[in-house]
Parts: sequence; C-alpha cells; structure tokens
Amino acid sequence: MTRLSVNINKIATIRNARGGNTPNVVEAAINCERFGAGGITVHPRPDERHITGKDVVDLSKVVTTEFNIEGYPDERFMQMIEAIRPAQATLVPDPPHVLTSNAGWNTKEHLAVLQDIIRRIKSWGVRTSVFVDTDLQNIEYAVETGTDRIELYTGPYAELFSENQEKAIKPFVLAAKRASELGLELNAGHDLNQDNLRYFKQQIPQLAEVSIGHALISDALYLGLENTIRRYNYLLRD
Repeated sequence: MTRLSVNINKIATIRNARGGNTPNVVEAAINCERFGAGGITVHPRPDERHITGKDVVDLSKVVTTEFNIEGYPDERFMQMIEAIRPAQATLVPDPPHVLTSNAGWNTKEHLAVLQDIIRRIKSWGVRTSVFVDTDLQNIEYAVETGTDRIELYTGPYAELFSENQEKAIKPFVLAAKRASELGLELNAGHDLNQDNLRYFKQQIPQLAEVSIGHALISDALYLGLENTIRRYNYLLRD
C-alpha cells in the first residue's frame, strides 16, 4: 500500500495565527500516526511562518513512522538534516519567499549542486527525494544526482483533473514508467485530494508515498482528523 505522509504545516499555521501552542503540532502528529498515517511531513521555511525549528526538533522525538523534512537545501536546511537524521529529506527548488512549492528542479542545470548535497545527506543515513516535474529529461538527470527517489509535482494534474482525467494523468504515467525503468522509487505531492487521489494511484500503482497537507487538513475541519486519514488511506488501497 502507498504510504500516506501527512504534511502538518497547516496545523502550525493555525497555531501561529494566534500564538501560544493551540493547536499543538506535536499532539497533532502523534494523532495522525495513531489514526493511520504512515509518515509525517514538514517544510520548515526560514521565516518560520508555519513549522519552526523547535517544532522539527520536538517532532523528531515523537514521530515513530517516517519523518520527512522537505525544503530548499541551503546550509540551514542541511544543518537541520544532519542534526535530526529524519527518514527522508525531500529537496525542493523554491526560494524562501514563495507561498508554496510550485515547480520541480531542473536537474540537468543543477546536477553538480544536487550531487554534492545528496552525497552529504546520504552519508548521514538519510533517504533522499528530489522534487521534479514530468519532463523526462529532469527524471533522467535525477538518476545522475544519486537520489533514492523523486517526488512528482502533481499541481498540473490536479488543475486539469476535473476537465480531462486521461489528459491530466498521461504525462505522470509516462514519468512514472521512466522513473521505474531507471530504478528510482516514486513519491508524489501537491494538491492531491479526495477527488483526484484514487485515480492517480490506480494509474500509477508503483507509487511509494504521497505527501498531502492542505487538502487533508482542510477536510479534517469538516470530517475530523481520524475520519479524514482513514478516507485517504482507503483511496490509496491497492
């Protein structure tokens, strides 16, 4: 079964809007795991507008499934990965000022930099994943970086899904096929939700992990966190 990693950034966003410690990010992560999440994802940005450095440390002490830390691999991020040693480090190309990750790496252009970064991270015993789009060249050069996995940026799929499912999924099926041929494990994330997740998984059965935050936490406002996680896991069943 594809692993569901719950991105809890939005829990921290709500907390930070008021200050204090409500809702409690650590408690939320523990409950996500208790309710069936296979992992916890965070994206600690330099401005700490949601997840903070302290959150990352606190979470590292309680997450018992897989802890995935994603972010732009500047020196601050690298020091965090070295200190925490999460299960996975997901490298995204977005600079600090952007609202959310909205593009994948040009792995050919950044090959040498990514090779050095990934070599360092893997020396710490941490699995690596590189955020990419469906351009086959970016997937082929991702292999050259030495990464263990790629994470497909699914924003374009989600945007087109309601209009034309087959057209929306086609480049992702081709990208997944090429990744498998090259020996890369496959993650996916961005704007996946209850409407489009099942179809994505059915068409790409080799999917190892999805990272879902905004839609899942939003659904939990209506359905409750436990029920929401159960629903998303149901959609990921083989």
